[in-house]
Amino acid sequence: MKDKVFLDTNILIYAHDRDAGLKHDMALSIIEKIWEEEMGIISTQVIQEFYVNVTRKIPNPITPVQARGIILNYFSWQVEAVEPQTILSASEIEEKYILSFWDSLIIATASQSEAGKILTEDLNHGQIIEGVLIENPFL
Repeated sequence: MKDKVFLDTNILIYAHDRDAGLKHDMALSIIEKIWEEEMGIISTQVIQEFYVNVTRKIPNPITPVQARGIILNYFSWQVEAVEPQTILSASEIEEKYILSFWDSLIIATASQSEAGKILTEDLNHGQIIEGVLIENPFL
């Protein structure tokens, strides 16, 4: 299972934000590869953040109907629910590594899903936290 890849929200947003330039192209390529290799993991937190951002916060938001269709497609991936124990684990990670709670929740969920790495631009590239490698694909 360690070959599975947990995607943070920013990767999904860039893949669907046509105004994100090179990051759009890179994120789209990453997602296509992960889809082909059936190794993608996302969480309920990522899905919620994705929906809010692509329908309200990107320069040219997509419609809620379009966003729901995209999300429905991502349901074919491994989707990890944020459980009560995940929240407690995140609070411990936040305290131990001095991270934001939301980033810690991503790490806790990736760890619970036994992902080998997290793709994100929000954490320190190359760091291993709770047994999960952090990788910034845009470096």
